[in-house]
Amino acid sequence: MLEVIDKGQTSERHPVPLLFVHGAWHGAWCWDENFLDFFVARGFRVLAPNLRGHGSSATTKSLRLHSIADYVGDVSSVVDTLPAAPVMIGHSMGGFVVQKYLEARDAPAAVLMASAPPRGQLGSLLRSMRRHPWLSTKFSLTGRPSDMYSSLTGARELFFGEQAPDELVESVANRLQTDSLRAIMFDMVAGNLVDPQKVNTPMLVTGAESDQVYVTADVRRTADAHGVEPVFFSDMGHDMMLDLGWRGVAEFIESWLSSRGL
Repeated sequence: MLEVIDKGQTSERHPVPLLFVHGAWHGAWCWDENFLDFFVARGFRVLAPNLRGHGSSATTKSLRLHSIADYVGDVSSVVDTLPAAPVMIGHSMGGFVVQKYLEARDAPAAVLMASAPPRGQLGSLLRSMRRHPWLSTKFSLTGRPSDMYSSLTGARELFFGEQAPDELVESVANRLQTDSLRAIMFDMVAGNLVDPQKVNTPMLVTGAESDQVYVTADVRRTADAHGVEPVFFSDMGHDMMLDLGWRGVAEFIESWLSSRGL
């Protein structure tokens, strides 16, 4: 059973729901902090599931062994309960899951936020190893996000822009959880990459200029793979839905969806 946050209702102006897919170490809570109520107030129905093993969602095996295919199955199971196909919105690993989902199924539109590139995240992992070799090695053994950073400064570097207050960085860092090493270290590196030729859904690709996880070159590669121009937001880090400039991101997404009649 998946735990799903479900708020608002569709309207004549916004006839299809929005389905938000969280990334590694996060949960549905990362959308509920800001984005869900923002879009509900503008007439959308919004759903944010906790992927298996996250939040209160059940799992039948070790979280370390979950695959990207498992997570795609979770997303599909939520979509199958809806009366209409939703707009898919994914962050980080969630963006990768959305791309894999769209290989086999269509959606009215999709939004990728600081997403893992379709051809994998080997470059991101190598950058991390160069910057923090010991921490990266430790993380590769445990899968704990806290092993990717050793201080509040490290957490800010990984997830936020420089202007994020300590209270915000600390509150988010305290909610992060262990995630699947199989998904992060194998499936998203070589084991189950995205074939962009199979994706036909209209796509908005966004990135953060201060993101240290998926840098601007990664976002450009993602956008190029889907034949679109990326949109970048300044003074923001990886967690675009939680950083100080989140409202500007949400407003841009709303405007893009409205321009498509959604």
